[in-house]
Amino acid sequence: QVQLVESGGGLVQPGGSLRLSCVASGNMFSAYGMAWYRQGPGKQREFVAGISSGGIAMYASSVRGRFTISRDNARHTVYLQMDSLKPEDTAVYYCKSPRDGYDYWGQGTQVTVSS
Repeated sequence: QVQLVESGGGLVQPGGSLRLSCVASGNMFSAYGMAWYRQGPGKQREFVAGISSGGIAMYASSVRGRFTISRDNARHTVYLQMDSLKPEDTAVYYCKSPRDGYDYWGQGTQVTVSS
């Protein structure tokens, strides 16, 4: 059983920055990839960024160059640094841990980009 707890969301002005964190319980954190997804108002959940167990990152085209995903295996934590935020980045952001054919999800953290 894996539990994921996100934090770091909030209200920010366009052009601002936020850093999201996701802490994972359980063992073997370093052996699995992690990912961030988001779901905006009236939209489907979409992939934002992922990082492999070896630290290789990939991004959705909409956030590439603005967002950075990273991980700290000692802290069982994955981060999402979000810069140059836009109103269209407004969404609930979810952390996902795919393990052995099952996807674990966090409860989400709200990010609102507005002036």
